[in-house]
Amino acid sequence: MEFNENRSIYLQIADIICENILSGKWKENTRIPSVREIAVEMEVNPNTAVRAYTFLQDMNIIQNKRGIGYFVSDGGYQTTLEMKKNEFLKEDIKGFFRKMELLKIPFALIEDLYNKNKSENKGL
Repeated sequence: MEFNENRSIYLQIADIICENILSGKWKENTRIPSVREIAVEMEVNPNTAVRAYTFLQDMNIIQNKRGIGYFVSDGGYQTTLEMKKNEFLKEDIKGFFRKMELLKIPFALIEDLYNKNKSENKGL
C-alpha cells in the first residue's frame, strides 16, 4: 500500500478504518479485522496498526472485547462522522477555497458540479 509521506501512517490507517465505517462496510457492534490482519493487508508493522487501533479506541470509535477482537463501538458511526466532518472543515476546506480563489473558480460552478455528481450517484 502506498502512504502519503506528509501524514503519519497510523493516522492514514485510522482514516481507512473510518472510511469503512462511514461507507457502511463496517457497522456498529460488528467485528473488524484484527491488528495482525490489518498489518498484513496494509503491509505495515503490527505496532503501527496497534497505534491506529489505540487512537480509534481513544476516540471511542472502536472497542476491544478481550479474547474476541475489535468491534465498531455503539455510536461509533456518529463519532466517526463528527470527527471526520470537523477535520474536513478545519483542514481540507481552507485549501479548497484557496485554490478556488487562485484559479478564479466561481462557487456557482462548484455547486453545479456538486449537483451533477449527486444526481449521477443517486442510484448508488
